[in-house]
Amino acid sequence: MDYEQLKLGNQFCFPVYAASRLIIREYQPYLDELGITYPQYLVLLVLWESDGMTVNEIAHKLILNTNTVTPLLKRMESAGLLQRSRSGEDERKVEVHLTSEGIRMRETAASIPERLVRGIHTGDIGLEEMVAMRDQLNRLIAHLSAREDTGKVSPGDALL
Repeated sequence: MDYEQLKLGNQFCFPVYAASRLIIREYQPYLDELGITYPQYLVLLVLWESDGMTVNEIAHKLILNTNTVTPLLKRMESAGLLQRSRSGEDERKVEVHLTSEGIRMRETAASIPERLVRGIHTGDIGLEEMVAMRDQLNRLIAHLSAREDTGKVSPGDALL
């Protein structure tokens, strides 16, 4: 038996994983200018879109566990980018708000998406194709998230 299904080149997950790592590497010079990591950038993107979210809301939006997000938020708070505080309505909830420094950073970061696309755009991959890939990945993420939320995972999911 050749075990074709176990060859790296036949996996769906590997190109997604490799592309993610390589894209994050492309982001790094821009994030270094801001003094933040890629996960911190993601948190800032969420808060720039809607400041004052709870830790659970941020974790859900980023598809992460709260025990992954909490240490990240603590480091960002120490860096002066955000503040965490107990909710006045429900003290079990921790709300996260941007500081003036976190808000100011938004202006500097606004050029990152365009700079990134210019940096990776080649004759082989056009902007339209990149947008189409993003949209397809967003559909896949929505599908897999819905399956996870309902607990409906089938043996065929192992092929992903």
